[in-house]
Amino acid sequence: MGSAPSRPKRTIAYNRKARHEYEILETLEAGIVLTGTEVKALREGRCNLDDSYAVFTDPNSHELWLLNLHIGPYSHASAQANHEPKRPRKLLLHKREAIRLRTKVQEKGLTLIPLQLYFSGPYVKVELALARGKKLYDRREEIRRRDLERELRRSLKLRL
Repeated sequence: MGSAPSRPKRTIAYNRKARHEYEILETLEAGIVLTGTEVKALREGRCNLDDSYAVFTDPNSHELWLLNLHIGPYSHASAQANHEPKRPRKLLLHKREAIRLRTKVQEKGLTLIPLQLYFSGPYVKVELALARGKKLYDRREEIRRRDLERELRRSLKLRL
């Protein structure tokens, strides 16, 4: 009747560059379609999210695909049974959610990037972010602000 049961969350990979290069406007959780060797490779920690992004490939469908997600080959599988490391992977969303995201991406020029990949119980989930790319001066301003705050904290600490 209420909310879904809470499952333990174990992070597999985290996209460190995302929060630096993009302004995160909103986040959401999506399922991902994987093969058996991909799941086993993820359990070994063989994953890289750095250059990955999500797109709607067909203009009329509501299918969202994750591109450039690198999942390394599973160590105990044969060459024929293993998966292709950078193949496109389908993301699982409710149709209403997909339509809402598609309109935001088309209208406002935003992009969908994965922030983290994690196990939620037995399932693999992706935390997606609706993001706007930061300009170079925005990044410099953020670094300048962080340095000022650090200096302020240091000076307050010395006073005490």
